[in-house]
Amino acid sequence: MTATASPRLPRPVPGPARDYHFPTFERLLLGNKVAVLVAPMPRLPIATVLAVVDAGAGWDRPGREGLAQLVAKLLLEGAGSRDGAELADAFERLGATVESSADWDAAVLSMTVTSTHIAPAFALFADVLRHPAFPEREIERLKAERLAELLQLRAEPRGLADEAFATALYDTSSRYAVAEGGAKETVEMISVGDVAGLYGLRYGPLTTTLIVAGDVTTSSVMKLAKKHLGDWAGNAERGRPSTDKPARTTPATHLVAKEGAPQSELRIGHIGVPRTHPEYFEIVVMNAIFGGLFNSRINMNLREAHAYTYSAFSGFDWRRGAGPFIISTAVRTDVTTDSIRQVLREVDRMRTECVSAEELSLATSYLDGVFPIRYETTAAVAGALANQTVYGLPDNYFDTYRAHIRSVSADSVLATAERHLDPSRMQVVVVGDASELRGQLQELRFGPLVAYDLPSEA
Repeated sequence: MTATASPRLPRPVPGPARDYHFPTFERLLLGNKVAVLVAPMPRLPIATVLAVVDAGAGWDRPGREGLAQLVAKLLLEGAGSRDGAELADAFERLGATVESSADWDAAVLSMTVTSTHIAPAFALFADVLRHPAFPEREIERLKAERLAELLQLRAEPRGLADEAFATALYDTSSRYAVAEGGAKETVEMISVGDVAGLYGLRYGPLTTTLIVAGDVTTSSVMKLAKKHLGDWAGNAERGRPSTDKPARTTPATHLVAKEGAPQSELRIGHIGVPRTHPEYFEIVVMNAIFGGLFNSRINMNLREAHAYTYSAFSGFDWRRGAGPFIISTAVRTDVTTDSIRQVLREVDRMRTECVSAEELSLATSYLDGVFPIRYETTAAVAGALANQTVYGLPDNYFDTYRAHIRSVSADSVLATAERHLDPSRMQVVVVGDASELRGQLQELRFGPLVAYDLPSEA
């Protein structure tokens, strides 16, 4: 007796995409010019508070790289009459989580707390922002932590590759040539006076934006802001330092010796474009197809077609200045030059062949589809408004993002690739066993071969 197979039901098709609306927010200004953004989100009884300060690593002066990040971390190591431990205990008693950090473009002090405790927590938050103590022992401790971190990074091929890639791309006069957190020789030079000096130069009402998202009202936030920040004074002004001068404008291959390494770390790319570039959306879609998604061209080539690597990806590092465009992967030593050739082949193909309708649809559908779920929490919404503030994005940016992504065509992807993937400026950085790689890379003939020995402290 044979059972009759049930007819297979058709696969359900997705419904039409629903409209997305970013939480409504209001933009205000205190009398001392502190900018205030408030996004009421009464769904949950919590609120996220950010102070976004124009005091990122781009403002580090030569020889003191890493200072901006150190200053940001030090905010929570003592303020007013409290030391770091007392501050942590005071925030904890209110159920608040608090962090402070700096990237290339801004320093951010952030706090998330239940809305019932926002008033006392905000008073602590303002004290941290306005009255940091900068105790010398904490400065030395955080410097020692950074130096230990650098030792660890330089012991790993990945860390070496990232460091060497920045050096290969940017001129020594560029801030981008040194990592956000600074290098050994620059961190060691930072003094108490440097810390206080940068704080006085960059932290103040004119360089600070207060962002609050959560179970709050605009009036309640403005009342707290006026009470605790309204009399804040200072001369710091917004601006933009010069950070992105290139080291060279012609191709080169850079070999960093890591003897005995079982594989090669590869970084391939060139200086990209600023975050505010008018072709931002076209670049995002183009990169998603090229190397930004799992099913991207370089990952399918190196991983699936050739089994050279576990993963390969590319991306534009978005900054106020022109950050790097970087292709990153790790491959077996014996296929290093073959992998580089495949990457360069994919660059040429991206610049000369129109992407398929399927590739374009996969990329735009993904970018369109995941966008709304990125902003479901108060912290995510506040972070998005911080991003908007730092880069001067229009108020309707988040509501129009998906439409911009969907409007990118195959022809515009091709034109964008021609303009922004430039083999004539590519730098190839390889970290691995020099005895095995030198001959391979000389045969590659991709510009001059520049060899570096591993730094002695590694």
